[in-house]
Amino acid sequence: MRAEIQLGHCFEWQYTIPGRATVPELYHDTPFCRDMPAVLATGYLVGMMELACLHGLMPFMDWPREQSLGTMVSFRHLAPTPPGMTLTIRGEIVECEGQRVRFRVEAWDGLEKVCEGEHERHLIDPLRFRERVARKEAQWRIQTAGLDASPRPLPGDER
Repeated sequence: MRAEIQLGHCFEWQYTIPGRATVPELYHDTPFCRDMPAVLATGYLVGMMELACLHGLMPFMDWPREQSLGTMVSFRHLAPTPPGMTLTIRGEIVECEGQRVRFRVEAWDGLEKVCEGEHERHLIDPLRFRERVARKEAQWRIQTAGLDASPRPLPGDER
């Protein structure tokens, strides 16, 4: 780590909602979603909340040798936001235990609060993580080729 993660560290990040983030665009391959309102999709909003927390964590990370992955989201999507509006996402680091970092975070669209909740990230060694993914992909390829139908735990199965 570049610096010890500070509890209470607050951050802010802004993001303008693109048209591709709306329900009809994000889920364009699902017929009934194409008829839904063109507002920010919850799935996209969750990603933006995660990304804001990653931005808030960056001052403490030795990037790219150290990275983080989202492991828990608990958000309430409170209000619709049309594309073109800018979200301001504010967060705070509220807990840090080992490789786990927990955030409290909320988003505003300039008129009202649109999201609030908690997010958790784990610090990872990206090289070890890529090795784990490669082992999993190799095991999957073997299974799908019909050579081995029994799933097994992956060695070194840690983040």
